[in-house]
Parts: sequence; C-alpha cells; structure tokens
Amino acid sequence: MPQITVDYSAPLDRRGFALALHPLVAETVDTTVDACKTRFREIEELVVADGAADDVIVHVEIALLFGRTDEVKARLSKAVLALLPEYLKATEGVRLSVEVRDLESSYRKR
Repeated sequence: MPQITVDYSAPLDRRGFALALHPLVAETVDTTVDACKTRFREIEELVVADGAADDVIVHVEIALLFGRTDEVKARLSKAVLALLPEYLKATEGVRLSVEVRDLESSYRKR
C-alpha cells in the first residue's frame, strides 16, 4: 500500500515522477515511502472528445487502505495534479486527472 497506477500517452519522465510522488504520498496519507509502489501503463491509442485534436492524457490512480478521509484524498489529488506538469516533456493538449480511492477489502500483500 499505496498501489499507484499511471496511465499515460504524454511524454513523461516516469522515474522522476515516481521518485517525487512517493514522498508526497507518504507524507500526505501518513505512510512510508517504502510502502509506495508505482506502475506505468503506456496508452497506445486514445480518442478524446470528437477526436479532432491530438490530445494526450495522464491519469494517476492511487489506491489506499481504507480509513483516509475524503479531505485527505482530495488534498492528495490536488498535490499530485500540481506535481505532474514538472515531469511532462510537453504540456500543450495534455489532459491530467487523478483519482484516490480505497483498496477493496479483498486486498492482501506478502
């Protein structure tokens, strides 16, 4: 925990972003950097709106153990949105989004 997934089609400094993201997440949700795990999934094809523009996206999903308040989740979402542009190689036409959610009760780790 936290389980972080980044779906992206924009040029992104993945390692740099993850290394900056982990301390931010740890501080905001009161966990350790060692607990953070981030995986990246490149999007090969996407269509935004009517497809007229060549928009690209970065969507970050952060899944946490149950118990964080909506306020903490909202604060984390805002902080991640503020951090992302620093690791994009271009910002024109980039759509950014963040979702912070609870892990399902079936989550287990080893």
